[in-house]
Amino acid sequence: MQIPRNAVLLRIFIGEDDRHGHQPLYEAIVMKARELHLAGATVLRGPMGFGHSSRLHTTKILSLSEDLPFVIEIVDSEEKINAFLPALDAMMGSGLITLEKVQVLQYGANGNA
Repeated sequence: MQIPRNAVLLRIFIGEDDRHGHQPLYEAIVMKARELHLAGATVLRGPMGFGHSSRLHTTKILSLSEDLPFVIEIVDSEEKINAFLPALDAMMGSGLITLEKVQVLQYGANGNA
């Protein structure tokens, strides 16, 4: 699989407790991306954050939150990301989705898939 040098970064901000049916939302998003043959997805768990509600989510002992922030990043061609957006929209109840243009310098070992 190849990714064009000029690609798009899809970044999805959700909470750890967000779900799609009986499955954690972050898992559902990654599995859908894989099913649609996107180049790859990474899930990052944040130790602290807040969103639209301004409610603070943190790992600090005195104010322990079970709904920590998650960020899912997916990089692929603009066409493949745009084709993924309707499926993503159907899974999302709330959260933030951003897109930005990126340059892919390497993908896989020595630039190969």
